[in-house]
Amino acid sequence: MNYDTLCCFRSHGYLEVVLKNGTMAFEAWENPPAPIYMQFYFFNLTNPMEVLDGDRPAVVEIGPYTYREYRPMEQVNFQDNGTKVSAVNTKTYIFQPNMSRGPESDLIRTVNIPAMTVMEKFKDNFIVANVISSYMTGTDQGLFVTHTVGELLWGYEDGLLKALKTFQPDLDDVFGLFYKTNASNDGEYVFFSGQENYKDFARVDTWNSQSSLDWWTSDECNMINGTNGAFFHSVITKNETLYMFSSDLCRSLYAVYEEDVNVKGIPGYRFSPPSEVFANLTVNPANAGFCVPAGNCLGSGVLNVSGCKQGAPIIMSSPHFYQADEKYVQDVFGMNPEKEQHQTTIDINPLTGIVLQAAKRLQVNVYVEKIPSFSVMRISVINLALLPSSQSVLIDDESVAKLKAIVTEQNVVVNIPFMLIGLGIILGGIFMFLMCRQKVPESTAAERQPLLSS
Repeated sequence: MNYDTLCCFRSHGYLEVVLKNGTMAFEAWENPPAPIYMQFYFFNLTNPMEVLDGDRPAVVEIGPYTYREYRPMEQVNFQDNGTKVSAVNTKTYIFQPNMSRGPESDLIRTVNIPAMTVMEKFKDNFIVANVISSYMTGTDQGLFVTHTVGELLWGYEDGLLKALKTFQPDLDDVFGLFYKTNASNDGEYVFFSGQENYKDFARVDTWNSQSSLDWWTSDECNMINGTNGAFFHSVITKNETLYMFSSDLCRSLYAVYEEDVNVKGIPGYRFSPPSEVFANLTVNPANAGFCVPAGNCLGSGVLNVSGCKQGAPIIMSSPHFYQADEKYVQDVFGMNPEKEQHQTTIDINPLTGIVLQAAKRLQVNVYVEKIPSFSVMRISVINLALLPSSQSVLIDDESVAKLKAIVTEQNVVVNIPFMLIGLGIILGGIFMFLMCRQKVPESTAAERQPLLSS
């Protein structure tokens, strides 16, 4: 189907893939009808003393802890004669006890991220480094801590951070992996509406008033490409590359076609990020800009995002280091990467561009290395897996019914020319058959008589 055909369907009021009041696309974009769930898993460290003596970490995965995610677009404002629209994507998480393995009060032992962050931040400041070492020794605070699920996710008051406020008053003494993200947004987006070009539908123009990022060391890696991953343009082909910008990963990425799927009776294409997206620069030279500081390159399958996480030693990957170098899997006992469980996938109806089903799977890891300024640091280097997560969405039944009606009507309209051609061929055949069945003219019969009589 081409774009001209698609425009015909828009006049029927069913499919108008443009961000404009009154269209189904805008309603779904502004307030997604399908339920979204965020599932957090934790790697509970079982051998902290052995790790301090140089052994590899041994972890046990605990979870899921499931939250219903609400993410309406707010502060919506149309710009440039409707060709662009600005909005903030406010996200709220509500705990779902019946979909979780336990309460938010479950205890998890993991690495002391606040301590690791401030030690790295003040490693060249002799006075502050001494204060940090003295505080940690005096309070018997080590490199590993135990906190509840709720505290690790949404925040807890940290004694070390509170003590350091004397030296840096603007320092926040609360730490949480998702601190300040519940009932908040990641900044203002400006999207293209798709009014001028259907392929621009929901594509990000700027984020926080910037058309590019500044965390990475190359212009290519700093580009903001594609949509926010929740919406895509219509008429998607198998040879397309779908681009997405993720503020969680602090970068843009892309996905390619993998296979045909069927979700609740709706046909779709499955797209997923290939291994090249997170490959080392030796495999994918275009990723050299993700080496930070410049030249400091990690292996394939991991991404150092400390520059956009306030200096916290955070390394992102797929869960269980799926598609990462084998050394990361071997460095932590308890890793078991599996494609079906740990791959990020997006199932899209190719005609409308509607996401039928998706699973965004990421893992937070903490990179720990010895800092000579601190006597409490007894570890040389360790990359500790901390938090695998899966954000999933499945199209709701009401949307399925609407989509089936759209797909059915459009398939009928698209097939009308072929039906007319087929009907013409059939009628032509019938006409020729009837002509052949007519009586033979007399002159022709007379001419044939001698032949017949002989």
